[in-house]
Order: sequence, then C-alpha cells, then structure tokens
Amino acid sequence: MSRTARNALLLLIGSSLVLALSLGIRHAFGLFLQPMSNEFGWGREIFAFAIALQNLIWGMLQPFVGAFADRYGVKRTVCISALAYALGLVLMASASTPSALILSAGVLIGFGLSGTSFSVLLSAVGRSVPAEKRSMAMGIASAAGSFGQFVMLPGTLGLLEVFGWSTALLVCAGLIALLLPLSRLLKEDLHSSAEVTDKLPIKTILQQVAGHPDFWLLSLGFFVCGFQVVFIGIHIPAYLIDQQLSAQAGTTVLALVGLFNIFGTWGAGWLGGRYSKPHLLALLYFLRAIAIALFFYLPLSEFSAYAFAVAMGLLWLSTVPLTNGTIATMYGVRHLSMLAGIVFLFHQVGSFLGGWLGGLAYDQTGSYALVWQLSIVLSVMAALLNLPIRERLVSFANPVKSIE
Repeated sequence: MSRTARNALLLLIGSSLVLALSLGIRHAFGLFLQPMSNEFGWGREIFAFAIALQNLIWGMLQPFVGAFADRYGVKRTVCISALAYALGLVLMASASTPSALILSAGVLIGFGLSGTSFSVLLSAVGRSVPAEKRSMAMGIASAAGSFGQFVMLPGTLGLLEVFGWSTALLVCAGLIALLLPLSRLLKEDLHSSAEVTDKLPIKTILQQVAGHPDFWLLSLGFFVCGFQVVFIGIHIPAYLIDQQLSAQAGTTVLALVGLFNIFGTWGAGWLGGRYSKPHLLALLYFLRAIAIALFFYLPLSEFSAYAFAVAMGLLWLSTVPLTNGTIATMYGVRHLSMLAGIVFLFHQVGSFLGGWLGGLAYDQTGSYALVWQLSIVLSVMAALLNLPIRERLVSFANPVKSIE
C-alpha cells in the first residue's frame, strides 16, 4: 500500500471514530430535556432553546471553521474544537440557570461541533480519495456517526438512570477528550490537488458560487433536513411519554434511528456513486414526508413508533453524503469544507427553528401537532427544490485582476 493510500485509510478510520463519538453524544442531548427541566422548574422551551442555539452557533461558525480546516488541516481543527466541546459538557454538568445552560450547551458545544462533525471531516475524506470513490467513502464515514448514535443513546440512558444527569455529562466530556489522541490519525496533504480553484482568491470563489442557483436550491433543501432531525431528536422522547409510552420507548426509537441510519448513510453513499445525487435527495425528502405523515396521523403504539424509527433511520442522515458529494462534484474539493459549511449553515438554521419551535409550540399549545404538520409540508418542498439541480462541474472564471 502506498503512503498516500495508507494516509487516506487512516484518515477514513480516524474521521469515522471522531464522528462516532462527537455525533453519538450530540444525539443523546434529548435525553437530558426532562431531567434538567424538572429539576430546575424550567419549561421545555428553555432547554430546547439552548440546544437550538447550539445548532445555530454550529452552523454560523461552520463556514469559518471549514475555511480554517481547508487551510490548516483537519487535525488542528479537531483538536481546538474538541477542547471547546469537552469544556461545554463540563460546564453543562453544573448548569443550574438558563444563562449557564445557554453558554455551555449552546455556545461552547456549538463551537465544538463545528470542527468535529460532517462538514470538516467528510470534506477531508473526500479530498483523500479518487472522485469515483468519494461518495462511498463519505457514506462510510457518515455511517460511523450513526453507529455512535446507536451505541451512545442506550449508554447515556444507563448513565442517567444510575448516576444522574450531571455525572452522565461528565462521562461524556471524558469521551470527547479522547478526540485529542484520535486526531493523530487525521493526516492529509492539503496541497495534493491541482484544481483551478487553487489559483483563485476565496472572495472570487464565493462570488461565483453565490451566482449559481443550484447552490441555493441545495442549501434550502438542507434547511429542511436540519429542521426535521433536530425537532425529532430533541422532542420525540418527551412526545412519546406524553402519548403514554415509556421513557425506554423514546430511547429505543432514537437508538433504532441510529442503527438503521448506518445502513441508510452507507446505502446513500453507494447509490450516490451510481445515480444522480440531487434526484436521490428529492426521493429521500418525499419518503420522509410519507413516513412522518403515517406516524403522526395513524394511531400510535410502540410498534408504530419503532416502525417510524426504522423508516426515519434509513432516511435520517442519508442526505449528508449526497449533499456533500454534490458540492464536491459541482465545485471541486479544494475549498470543500468552506462551501459545505455554507450549505450546512442553512441546515443549522433549520435545526435551530426545529428545536426551538418544538419547545415553544408545546409550551404555548400543550401539543407538538403544529410542528409535525409543518415537517410534512417542508419535506415536500425540499423534494421539489432538489429535483431541478443539475449535477455537473461548474467552471470558475479567473479574472485578470482580483484582490483577495
């Protein structure tokens, strides 16, 4: 095996482990909504707002963190972000006021996630492999993040039941600290590509991408993905309890989502190497609309909840390798972290609204019905937005004179 191939393999393994830990813990935050809210007498909106702000901070910082990773490498990016993530978890473990929760769970963990999640790590993986293997490699790394969700959810529930929410968060902080030694696997050659964009100022690239309608269609579709996954991830455990199902049922639903998301993301990566990725995205969003509608409007039982978890698991983060792969195909890989970060900002604005509106709607109406119905409508809209996207390499013009 050549040195380049060995480094690419180590990068894929390291990225998969980082995503498994980072996203596994992130997906378990919904389990802390009820115990923390009950202990401090908060409404659900306060905790939901903190997690929604986390997603918004994550998205707002993502283009800048992505540009940093494009220039200085994913290893440094993961190290800095992991420190912020671990500190946020430590402070969250002692948060007894809304402001402390917002600073820890919202600001610090949001910053930590911006450098330890998909946009940065999948971009590094995409740069390290040939174009024909890119979608598959991204699918494998995305599946690892799903495996982390599957493992961490029951593990976190066990910690909550035995030690309480504060100790559970401290254990999670210790796990995030493991990202520091794991970052040694993230070796990449940032100067190995020979793309036209290597010679263009970042300002020129951003101006020309901004004038491309398909970029905005892809971004708006990804907004819907963020809205749905964060609303469901944060609120479905409480929603099922409200419907007289057990707390274990909510945890099992999220764990099943994580388990079947492994197959969904891997399958999306495989299909993305063979068929139009925008058309696959449109299909995924249409299927999400059907799954959510059936879950919400049909009589609820443990069986229907688990069936919904399986369906949504297959569709959950399958959008990620397809979206990032579309960006790479259209704009190249040299500035992939930055451009994927901009698209991801839309995802996180949707995440903020999905997480916060879920808590707000419940506190105001005593029901999640409005947000479930909105999720169905948004799914159909996202499918229609992705249908006209043309997946082909975009030519960048190199101006004679430009100022970076």
